[in-house]
Amino acid sequence: MREDHEAAGRAGLARWEQRTELPLLWVSLAYLAGYAVRVLAWAAPEVWRDLALAVMFAAWAVFACDYAVRLLLSGEGVRFVRTHWLDSLVLLLPLLRPLRLVAVYSAVQRRRSGRPRLGLYARVMLYAGLAAALLTFTASLAVYHEERLAPGATIRTYGDSVWWAASAITTVGYGDATPVTPVGRTVAVGLMVCGLALFGAVTGSFSSWLIEVFRREGGEGQRPPEG
Repeated sequence: MREDHEAAGRAGLARWEQRTELPLLWVSLAYLAGYAVRVLAWAAPEVWRDLALAVMFAAWAVFACDYAVRLLLSGEGVRFVRTHWLDSLVLLLPLLRPLRLVAVYSAVQRRRSGRPRLGLYARVMLYAGLAAALLTFTASLAVYHEERLAPGATIRTYGDSVWWAASAITTVGYGDATPVTPVGRTVAVGLMVCGLALFGAVTGSFSSWLIEVFRREGGEGQRPPEG
């Protein structure tokens, strides 16, 4: 009986996620756009900044409702917070929501053609590239927001922040622009860890693809001639 209840909960949760993945993606982008306006248009009229803040609060409310519905449908109770720790983290840090673009893209491709159009290795590299671009953008916004008025800061413009984020996620780290605030350094640590993970995923996928190509070509070269 309990197993049937859990199976029904998983099925309901899967249906809910399938129906809401695209709408939630647009809500995520709206949140990111509102945050970008708050950060970059700091000299704009207050009404625009208030409107952007209202969009952010409305989007977060949608995220919270989605999380609550998924928690109820799962039937896991409090265990849902632990088993879906990434979703719980994203609820606390909504700037990471646009990263769901990766999962949404894969789901849309499967829905249209029954299976993803790209091969496994190509998908890994594509997803890593999309994730890196979104992480660079969100991190540059967060660091610029914290650093531009901080005493002794070397990141004074958004261009400085983008340059720093690009060098951090690629693990280059020139050192000409570095965060000095606690929040900025926390974002830097997270970005560097994510950069290492993404770089490892791309490198491993590319190496595996090359090995597969060489193995396939080697196998074809060893075939006996026909006739």
